[in-house]
Amino acid sequence: MPLALLALAVGAFGIGTTEFVMMGLLPDVASDLHISIPSAGHLVSAYALGVVIGAPLLAAVTARMSRRTVLIALMALFVVGNALSAFAPGNGSLLAARFLSGLPHGAFFGVGAVVATTMVPPERKARSVSLMFLGLTVANIAGVPAATLMGQHLGWRATFLGVSAIGLAAIASLALLIPHDHSHASATGLRGELAALRPLPVWLALGTTVAGFGALFAAYSYVTPMLTDAAGYAETSVTLLLALFGVGATAGNLLGGRLADHSLRGTLFGGLISLAVVLALFPLLMRAEWSAALAVTLLGTAAFITGSPLQLMVMEKASAAPSLASSANQAAFNLANAGGAWVGGIALAAGYGTTSPALAGAALAVLGLGVAGAAYLVDRRRTVPSAGRVVTSHVPEGSGALHS
Repeated sequence: MPLALLALAVGAFGIGTTEFVMMGLLPDVASDLHISIPSAGHLVSAYALGVVIGAPLLAAVTARMSRRTVLIALMALFVVGNALSAFAPGNGSLLAARFLSGLPHGAFFGVGAVVATTMVPPERKARSVSLMFLGLTVANIAGVPAATLMGQHLGWRATFLGVSAIGLAAIASLALLIPHDHSHASATGLRGELAALRPLPVWLALGTTVAGFGALFAAYSYVTPMLTDAAGYAETSVTLLLALFGVGATAGNLLGGRLADHSLRGTLFGGLISLAVVLALFPLLMRAEWSAALAVTLLGTAAFITGSPLQLMVMEKASAAPSLASSANQAAFNLANAGGAWVGGIALAAGYGTTSPALAGAALAVLGLGVAGAAYLVDRRRTVPSAGRVVTSHVPEGSGALHS
């Protein structure tokens, strides 16, 4: 694997850290700015809104730019957003800065995934994407806990200055390691990229992402009360258990990338089935501390097995616009975050029990499996007409293509 993937992973590490660290800093931010914790929670939503809007928008307007230049510019915007967060005088300016910080998130992962796949042979595309995502999963193990401790001891503003420094390191890495010959712009331009998103298979792929990762966030958004109220853990132990989730996510990400290079669709179906089973078992696993720790780890593993396959599926369905499609998939991940938390909250508010969000997540995983199955049937109809004559050329399973 090329060393340039390290530069993408460094950027992903910084983005993952700033995305999730706000959850741990909410009490400190609320106290310092003299606002309530629910009001401070809007800072999380502002970042997510920035991701959803910025992912397709920035990918579209930079379609004719060198991808290497785009990645550096996106990381520069990331640094500016986090630096403004550190010096924000009040809640309103901090909301705006968090929105700005979220804008480059999706486009960076989207364009980065395209660059990663151009630097490796076809049979290693999924693995290259998983190595870029490695920075995101490692952020949950090391970056977020370290940044949270920094905020608790040095103040929350120091955390965002530290994240800005990670962004500067990522810019230097991108400039040094991303080769110019792998940074060409899209040949189709903005109109061609938008046209490539119209076919039904592209939207089915994006729908699979929303439902599949919505399953994860339906449970993960409420994992703390599950661990304390159902499993009996002390609140002080939750941080360590969330690190176990990061360990599982890292393992699942690497495993999913390796398996998807051999069978993309098989890995996707297997990951969604595993996720549904793990979530369905949550009420049972949350009855004891040891099994609850296992459940959190398995949740990360099962969910992130599907990460690389979902990214590649969208890119290949919209092969004429891989940057825009890949970035749109990142917006879909964040819609899954918001939608999954909403679905899990409905189950919890309805009085079905502390672990009910996990069961709601299992239902979403089954829905994602159904959407993926519908995408498969559409592919079959497009590939094999009613006369039975195959009209598309056969592509080896290991090449990363989606045809069966």
